[in-house]
Amino acid sequence: MPSEPSKELVVLDNPRPGRNYEIRCETPELTCLCPVTGQPDFATVVITYVPDAQIVELKSLKSYLWSFRNEGVHHEGITNRILDDLVSALAPSLMTVTTEWLVRGGISTTVSATHPD
Repeated sequence: MPSEPSKELVVLDNPRPGRNYEIRCETPELTCLCPVTGQPDFATVVITYVPDAQIVELKSLKSYLWSFRNEGVHHEGITNRILDDLVSALAPSLMTVTTEWLVRGGISTTVSATHPD
């Protein structure tokens, strides 16, 4: 059965609660639409976090990121929204979301948002 985009983030129990360790998830497959022109934007997203009681299930993270494909959103907005949604789902000790956007109009953009701020 083919996968579908979804805003649902599935969480799993942290297999090593009480230990501080970092998880890094990275994909070059984040896409959305420019809210001004409607043209596609492409980014690499890097999510690093120190979990508390929960970790994110990776297939659900992939479907979640895929759900932005047809959404018109600015680079700063999507980066902060991803951080807010993951923090809400996981309540991590520390998390940073960085998006590195491909060049558009001669300008490349990198946006980073961190919790706690």
